[in-house]
Amino acid sequence: MTSPLYGQMMDIPLLASSLLSHAARHFGDTEIVSRRIEGDIHRYTYRDCEKRAKQLAQALIALGVEQGDRVGTLAWNGYRHLECYYGIPGMGAVCHTINPRLFPDQIAFIIDHARDSYVFFDMTFAPLVEIVAPQCPNVKGWIALGDASCITEHLGNLSVPVQSYETLIAAHDGHFEWPVFDERQASILCYTSGTTGNPKGALYSHRSTVLHAYAAALPDSTCASSSDSILPVVPMFHVNAWGMPHVAPLTGAKLVMPGKDLDGQSLYELMEAEGVTFTCGVPTVWLGLLAYLKQTGKRFTTLKRTVIGGSACPPSILHTLEEEYGVDVIHGWGMTEMSPLGTLARLNFKQKQRPRDEQLRALEKQGHVMFGVDMKVVGDDGRELPWDGKSFGDLYVRGPCVIDRYFRRDESPLIDGWFPTGDAATIDADGFMHITDRSKDVIKSGGEWISSIDLENIAVSHPQVAEAACIACSHPKWTERPLIVAVLKPDATVTREELLAHFEGKVAKWWIPDDVIFADELPHTATGKLQKVRLREIYREYVLPGAVEDRV
Repeated sequence: MTSPLYGQMMDIPLLASSLLSHAARHFGDTEIVSRRIEGDIHRYTYRDCEKRAKQLAQALIALGVEQGDRVGTLAWNGYRHLECYYGIPGMGAVCHTINPRLFPDQIAFIIDHARDSYVFFDMTFAPLVEIVAPQCPNVKGWIALGDASCITEHLGNLSVPVQSYETLIAAHDGHFEWPVFDERQASILCYTSGTTGNPKGALYSHRSTVLHAYAAALPDSTCASSSDSILPVVPMFHVNAWGMPHVAPLTGAKLVMPGKDLDGQSLYELMEAEGVTFTCGVPTVWLGLLAYLKQTGKRFTTLKRTVIGGSACPPSILHTLEEEYGVDVIHGWGMTEMSPLGTLARLNFKQKQRPRDEQLRALEKQGHVMFGVDMKVVGDDGRELPWDGKSFGDLYVRGPCVIDRYFRRDESPLIDGWFPTGDAATIDADGFMHITDRSKDVIKSGGEWISSIDLENIAVSHPQVAEAACIACSHPKWTERPLIVAVLKPDATVTREELLAHFEGKVAKWWIPDDVIFADELPHTATGKLQKVRLREIYREYVLPGAVEDRV
């Protein structure tokens, strides 16, 4: 047997630090603009960012952080968080982004499960740190993303010992060479939203991080370039802001960070002031922006396109942006387990020759895979279904940016090398995928998952409830909100208000159902399982309290 003939190319590993080094060297004076927690606008360049990220790397080494150690972040989109994105994995540790929207007990579980050695946090999350820190005895230190004076002013009553980020990195000069190591080493750790039970960790490698950035920047993906000014509205604590903190330096684009103020007026003013050409966010964000534009009569002067994902983009939002404001809408889909982008709805040459109404119907789908992702839909018999736009089944994916298994779990979720997404979908002859339903009865509200099973368990824990089901009801602002359908025990007297109050303190506030309906019985299958499909049919036209007022 002859030996293989290898290419004679430089063996340079794909490392996250190379993205920032590329931007600092070749787009060094390109701006990174942040609306700070302190309230002002901060400006500096990619060159400045790399120097401070290297100072952070030096500081972590001085603290005793080693390669492979996890370092947590609880922070909004801002320049200091960006420095964590590169300084932590750049020196070989793992940046663990933590979603502050989860319930405190889940956050404590995540920090403990990840075995975070240190946690960096924005000062707005100080009350959360106060709750969570006592449950995380293995964390060696909590570091506030601010200077010493801000800590004195805003965190004086915090019982947890806190270090200042600015003081920490000021002790180092930034004269540091990024270490070179195996590109398969871990770079970033993101946890799912804990749809059933505890959240699960997706551990990305440096290789997958760089490959995802390459694929996400392509013309048939986000079409990012050095001529763009990119504002990621999707938080950096939510699956890497869909890769934008990596796409921007890869392409040399200007990066605009909105901080904590994500209302329509704040986002619009920042977009206009900084010449934003491209943004990305969940449908709820666009409801707020469109409402502001409608109230004020203002229009975008620089915005050209946006990626909308996290949950299905309502056709009304897509059509309004496309037809009234001239903004190209890129409908996207992905998962934490996919790094996260998987498909984006960009019309090909053939589709652009079709009538406009057909184009818009295509754009309402989740779109075509980006490079590095393969997908298929399979039927109940496990066989792949045809790409006819009608045959729907379970959606499976695979690729170099898709997880093989969850962090610290031995068993793999893969089936014959494919990852089961939990969604049901169709794929048409153009390769456009369309989510038709969810295999699991999770509820997606404002781009975040809510577990129907967890809410059902809480409902039936009430002593006067015999049985309960939780289903999603459509909502004009949040896309979906939970509705409880409950069967009470004989002689029960519990009211709607009392049952809703039963959820308080057991889940995050935004998980609490919007309404309760009392029924005589719930529909079941022959095997005794709840027929949630039937329940959704029964309450398909049900209007939740307050839903009418939230319409744009």
